[in-house]
Amino acid sequence: MPCFQLFYSRRSRICLNSSFRWFTLVISIILSVSLLFGLLSPAIAQLQNSSAAQTTNPTASRIANQATVVLDGQPLFQISSSEQFSAEERARLINVQLREAVQSSQPIQVQLETRNQMPVILLNNRHLLTVTNRDAELGYTADEQAALWTEQLQDALSQAQTERSSSYLQQMALVAVAVLALAAGLHWCLGWLHRQASRSAQQWIESSDQAGDQGVTKTSRLLLKLLLLLTRTGVWIIAILYITNQFPLTRQWSYQITAVLISSFTAPVLSLGRNFYSVTDLLILLGLMLALIIAAGMVTNIIRSRVLSLAGIGRGPQEAIAVITKYTLITIGALVLLQVWGLDISSLTILASALGVGIGFGLQDIAKNFGSGLVLVFERPIQAGDFVEVGEFKGVVERIGARRTELRTLDHVSILIPNSRFLEKEVINWSHSNPLSRLHIPVSVAYSTDPQAVQTTLTEVAQNHPDVLAMPLPQVWFTGFGDSALQFELLVWTRDPSRQYILRSELNYRIYAALKQAQIEIPFPQHDLHLRSGNFGLSPQLESALIRLSNQFPSNGQPNKQENQND
Repeated sequence: MPCFQLFYSRRSRICLNSSFRWFTLVISIILSVSLLFGLLSPAIAQLQNSSAAQTTNPTASRIANQATVVLDGQPLFQISSSEQFSAEERARLINVQLREAVQSSQPIQVQLETRNQMPVILLNNRHLLTVTNRDAELGYTADEQAALWTEQLQDALSQAQTERSSSYLQQMALVAVAVLALAAGLHWCLGWLHRQASRSAQQWIESSDQAGDQGVTKTSRLLLKLLLLLTRTGVWIIAILYITNQFPLTRQWSYQITAVLISSFTAPVLSLGRNFYSVTDLLILLGLMLALIIAAGMVTNIIRSRVLSLAGIGRGPQEAIAVITKYTLITIGALVLLQVWGLDISSLTILASALGVGIGFGLQDIAKNFGSGLVLVFERPIQAGDFVEVGEFKGVVERIGARRTELRTLDHVSILIPNSRFLEKEVINWSHSNPLSRLHIPVSVAYSTDPQAVQTTLTEVAQNHPDVLAMPLPQVWFTGFGDSALQFELLVWTRDPSRQYILRSELNYRIYAALKQAQIEIPFPQHDLHLRSGNFGLSPQLESALIRLSNQFPSNGQPNKQENQND
């Protein structure tokens, strides 16, 4: 049965690692595609801008002077200006006639006629549009363009009139309810998948070599939450846009909102030199920076768990090399990414100057802690795994970060201490260069005890404990004569200073049992009080006063009535 459980646990762990690796692979592919798109989009934009600057495109200038004919928010075609009206005025008149025709209950008929040798489009026997050579697209004549637009208008108007019928609206209302229910179901399913992925990622981290790395745990949780937020937002946006596109009254709002969003995300909001960047460009750059940080962390963890650990390097040097490698990769990668993105690195000197001023005024503590972290990494007065004492805190150093150090106390409570505190105050490092430490355990016995017997008993207790080192030898010191006891001190050596309190407690238990078995008395503080009898002289005045007072109060304790009456 235990073998089956072991096989099952190993098999579950293998499946868990495989699923998490596939998940990591998918995320890596997405980030790689984003990286490729982000790196190529500035170059393509620059090529397009340069080609547009070098050559004059007549088609682009013609499109810039055109206006769009719209029906229920859906663009149909574009027209140019005529001799009498501008393109915007012609499009506005056509849109009004189309809207009136759709709202009427009469059948719609679109016809094409030739007047004055020009193709004319009629709507219910009313003039709608005269197609000129300016309106025709490249490769088409005015007659061919008019024929295409006539057919397109007939189909669009028939569809618009059908979409205003009660049967269609009822059908689309049911479709909208179904789409909302489907979106709600996908919303819940995504939350369930997020919980499963979070649990799997946590189990994978705990079973791997990165169990103590809080940065990996926080990064994985952040990525999963961000992925959940993006997918849920995308689901609801798609559902809302699909529903609004089904109704003619809301379709126009949908197209307008979509146009506003597209223009907002694609319009340039930042200019650096000759390059202009939109919100989409900045978001892509931010995503690439985040991918760079994640990639640097993954490479660092691989180097630490696969290379440094196999090389037999201690935990402290591993952490130092990992921190230096991570920030070096982030710095170099950021510079290369900004250079490929099209930013001039020399222009960042202004930003560096502003950052220096900000550090001088408002970021002093952050800069001080960051500099202290670099000193701790290079000078290594403390390392990961050391048992240290900083002020009132005692514990094992788990991780040395850029701004703070994580200290795990003996109660397994994680305390985050600023790095500057390790350089400004005294730090006791029990593990520095040599973890060998000596403990002092005081012991007091009665004055009637033989000191040699105490030395023998304490030495045997120390030698029989498995955590006490045989070399150097345990020692027993006779430290002095107390008020009520002989004072001794047991000195033992240990290699694990983090267990010194446990070792001290276990030795105290054994010392008490050994002294009790050897019939050695453990005294407690006591004081002797001696009373001496004898005569002591009183003055005559005090003696007469005491006699007179005793006569006033006889043995029964009541005052003398005759004396009170005489008084």
